[in-house]
Amino acid sequence: MQMSLVLTVLSDDRPGLVKMLSDVLKEYQGNWTESRMIHLAGKFAGLLMVSVPESEFDDLVSALHDLEDDGLEISVDATASEIAADTVETLELEVLGQDSPGIINRMTNQLLTLSVNIEELSSEQRSAPMSAELLFYAKLSLGLPKDVTAQQVQDALEELPNQLMVDINFS
Repeated sequence: MQMSLVLTVLSDDRPGLVKMLSDVLKEYQGNWTESRMIHLAGKFAGLLMVSVPESEFDDLVSALHDLEDDGLEISVDATASEIAADTVETLELEVLGQDSPGIINRMTNQLLTLSVNIEELSSEQRSAPMSAELLFYAKLSLGLPKDVTAQQVQDALEELPNQLMVDINFS
């Protein structure tokens, strides 16, 4: 029987970190099934899902924790293979507007009022094309409950100050 694990990894960034992880997974018959990894402010941060034969589970977890001697912080959580989602539709959207402190907080408050689940979020600051003004940009993947429409999400986000522009793509 296969077991599913979610790993979170944090380290000072340097070449070879992903290889170190993949070497350990290979040694214990682990299968790298999904991941998100990023270099941010000199750090490497990773989130990945792996499956491993139950007979290799304990040895794999031990070997992963041994990587902490090489400067990696690793958290290992066993999880169910598939968790039933309460969402009916996935909504992809991009948000662009004038940057201001608390913008993520205001956005997440609006989404919570609609019981929308944030499945993925990436954000950055960008320079405005014609000025030195900083813009806020975010790309979100949202799980909508059955009674919430994309228009409701767009309206809720566009109610926020600083005139956010919201582009919606259905998937």
